[in-house]
Amino acid sequence: MFEPIEIAVKRLETAGDLPLPGYETSGSAGMDIRACEATTIAPGKRALVGTGFAFAIPEGFEVQVRPRSGLALKKGVSVLNTPGTIDSDYRGEIKVILANHGDEDFEVARGDRIAQIVVAPVQRGNLVEVMDLDQTIRGSGGFGSTGV
Repeated sequence: MFEPIEIAVKRLETAGDLPLPGYETSGSAGMDIRACEATTIAPGKRALVGTGFAFAIPEGFEVQVRPRSGLALKKGVSVLNTPGTIDSDYRGEIKVILANHGDEDFEVARGDRIAQIVVAPVQRGNLVEVMDLDQTIRGSGGFGSTGV
């Protein structure tokens, strides 16, 4: 198992007394993050919801913003641009794009757990332009070409 990395967190005025994002159980892969503002999201609509925190993520890592499964199943609410990437050089407020795929208005209250965040290493790549690619059995088949 890898040792946790330290991520500096700045509490913005809007966070007030909200708890820092945190792991709910010892086996949780993601930390729950909360809304610092209340809003209503109508069915079929989306909203950008602030969390009241900004991070200084170490270079070589990212923080991914992901949906909470309970909200998705029970309310039809998910996170767009999933997983959302928070880059190591971003220093602004962490905000979550919530989408309401359900049939009723979704009320976001201050302090509600709206998403989870996962810390992940980043492997960068160098693109090398070539005339031809090596051949594989799959070839250029995609978008469901390997199964039903």
